[in-house]
Amino acid sequence: MAQSARDFGKVAVLMGGSSAEREISLISGRAVLAALLSKGVDAFAFDPAETPLWELPAHRVGRAFLILHGRQGEDGVVQGALEMLGIPYTGSGVMASALSMDKVRTKMLWSAAGVPTPHWRVVSSAAELSEAADVLGFPLVVKPAHEGSSIGVTVVRRASELDAAFEEAYRRDGVVLAEEFVEGQELTAAILDDRALPLVRIEAPQGRYDYANKYFTDDVKYHCPAGIESAKEAEILQMAQRAFEVLGCTAWGRSDLILRADGRFAFLEMNTAPGMTGHSLVPMAARAVGIGFEELVLAILEASAHG
Repeated sequence: MAQSARDFGKVAVLMGGSSAEREISLISGRAVLAALLSKGVDAFAFDPAETPLWELPAHRVGRAFLILHGRQGEDGVVQGALEMLGIPYTGSGVMASALSMDKVRTKMLWSAAGVPTPHWRVVSSAAELSEAADVLGFPLVVKPAHEGSSIGVTVVRRASELDAAFEEAYRRDGVVLAEEFVEGQELTAAILDDRALPLVRIEAPQGRYDYANKYFTDDVKYHCPAGIESAKEAEILQMAQRAFEVLGCTAWGRSDLILRADGRFAFLEMNTAPGMTGHSLVPMAARAVGIGFEELVLAILEASAHG
């Protein structure tokens, strides 16, 4: 850790932005900002949707804490701009951020590297989605390729639902992913400074861990320790680190996966700027190893090396 809060210089907490996840980013950002201020860090809020990024140097910023979620925040765009401005920032670099935000290319790389992930097809029409369903079967997950927080995701259980599912995903993204539905326990694996944190098991009502249940209800139960057999958890965490490294991710992140009843598991996606709200998973995993929220925020800031 840094010797003093002053070692970080002036810190801009980038929050909000213009993506579909703006609301969640603002909640995360306020929590991060409060944590930094409580530790004596000279930090302030900066919303790129309201103030152009090129105004950051005028604030004499020492580094940026990126807690923007979704497009133009988690996809390499802001990371590239900050590098051009010479401002160090938290999380993964341009390439890893772009790859992780693109679910199709994430799955391509994972498949090539031996990281298990559900079978999938990219579809460009409702007719192609119907063809994918013939191969992948029902239930079928239909999602935009470049969104997070379960935005635009539909679990399709019968052919009559395919058209509506395609339209819901397509109106958010021109690239639509059809993915095999994997039945099992929902888990998440957090990485902090190249260290895998304990798994968190998610128990959502009717198995619906959707946008509303993620952020705006208290109906979801979280378990950390996850109650997974220790050897299996170690195997999953080792693969989680590989999933992280294959994409070139650094500093911190979170992968989501499903553990089947037969012990096989499948990784769904990688998050390079995970949520930091009251319902968020990385803080839960950190708490399990004695790292409080404020210490977690400082650890993420300390790990920033880009720019």
